[in-house]
Amino acid sequence: MSTDISGVIECRPLARIFGQDDEDAIWHAAINLFLLNTGNAYDALACLFGVRNTFGFRPLSEDRGLPGDASDSVRGAFNSSVGAPATFGTTWITWAELAAADWDATDRSGTLSRSKVAGPQTHWAPVWDVMRTLAELHGPEHVRLVVWFD
Repeated sequence: MSTDISGVIECRPLARIFGQDDEDAIWHAAINLFLLNTGNAYDALACLFGVRNTFGFRPLSEDRGLPGDASDSVRGAFNSSVGAPATFGTTWITWAELAAADWDATDRSGTLSRSKVAGPQTHWAPVWDVMRTLAELHGPEHVRLVVWFD
């Protein structure tokens, strides 16, 4: 049985201007992962989110759950898929965390690097491009990727 990823890139555009505690500094859905065609390569899911991690990667973001302040769009997308009994691995990661990650880190065998399986030369490049652009506009801590699996 395959593992599929669902998710949304969110940003908080007014947080940089008014501060993240301002009532108008809420998260907004920017783009659904479906539109960016990330695929479901298990080595990438393992190193990024700890899903199907038979590779032995130290995941960047694992089982954090749905953010408490997720946008209405993300909550709606998540709730429409939560009914499936196989939904698991819900987590999120900010662009600031991704930018600070050790992309040279390898799997248990030392043969696959994080960059090789999920870096800018992989099918994840469109996701990173969107997140980087939003981070340049709104700040890296105000851009995040929220994902879940089934």
